[in-house]
Amino acid sequence: MTHEEQREYLIRKLLEEDRRYRNLTVPQDEQEQKDLLRSLMNVRPPRPISKEFQEIQDAYLSSARDALGITDGDALPPIPSDPRIVLWQGDITTLKADAIVNAANCALRGCFYPLHSCIDNLIHSRSGIQLRLLCDDIMTRQGYDEPTGKAKITPAFNLPSKYILHTVGPIISGPLTEEDCELLASCYRSCLSLAADNGCRSIAFCSISTGEFHFPKERAAEIAVATVKDFLASDDRITRVIFNVFSAKSLAIYRRVLGV
Repeated sequence: MTHEEQREYLIRKLLEEDRRYRNLTVPQDEQEQKDLLRSLMNVRPPRPISKEFQEIQDAYLSSARDALGITDGDALPPIPSDPRIVLWQGDITTLKADAIVNAANCALRGCFYPLHSCIDNLIHSRSGIQLRLLCDDIMTRQGYDEPTGKAKITPAFNLPSKYILHTVGPIISGPLTEEDCELLASCYRSCLSLAADNGCRSIAFCSISTGEFHFPKERAAEIAVATVKDFLASDDRITRVIFNVFSAKSLAIYRRVLGV
C-alpha cells in the first residue's frame, strides 16, 4: 500500500466500526483525510483492534513520523551552566529520547476530544491506538483514577522515544496554593524516579499543567527547574533532562529561570 492507501484503509475500517458513521464518505482532500483519521482515533473507545489494522496503522504512523523529521535529544546543546540540562523549542512527539512526558488527565486514557490541541491528544494520535488500549488495561487493573502528582510508564509505540511517562498535574481553578505547587513538583519527581528505575538516561518534559490545567507558566517553570536540579544533585542515573517548550513566550520564561 502507498501512504495514501494506508490512510484511506484506516479511515474506512474505523468508520465501519460504528453504525453512526455509515453515511460518512472518505473526503478527497488530503488534509481533510488526515483530520478525519485523527478524529476517529481520538474518539475511539479502548476496544481490541485487528492485527492487520495495527500493522497498517504502524506503517502509516511510522512513515508520517519520519516525514516530520526526528530530533536527536542527545545532539541538542546543553545550557552553559549544566551539561545535563537542555532547553529546546519544538514538537515533543518528534523528539528521540529515552522518555518523554505526557501531561495526562486522571483517566489516563488520552484525550477524547477530536483534534484537540493538548499534548495528550497529540501524543496518543501519533503513538497509535495501542497506547490507549494499554493505558486502559493499566487503569482498569488499578481500579481508580490516577492521583495527581504520580506517574505511569508505557512504551512510546510509533513515536521516536522509547517510553512515555504519563503524569497528572494539578488543575488550577482559583488562587494558586502551596499544595498546588507541591503536587506539580511531585509530577516532576515521580517522572524522574520512574524513568531512572526503568533504565532511562534522558527524559524530556513538557510544561506540565500550564495548558488546559491553567497553572501559571512562570511559577510552573520555577518549580520544574528547581525540582529537576534537586533530583540531579542526589541521583546520577539521569544524565540529560530536556525542558521542551512550544511557544516563544514559554521559551523566554525558561531562559529567564535557567539563566540563559
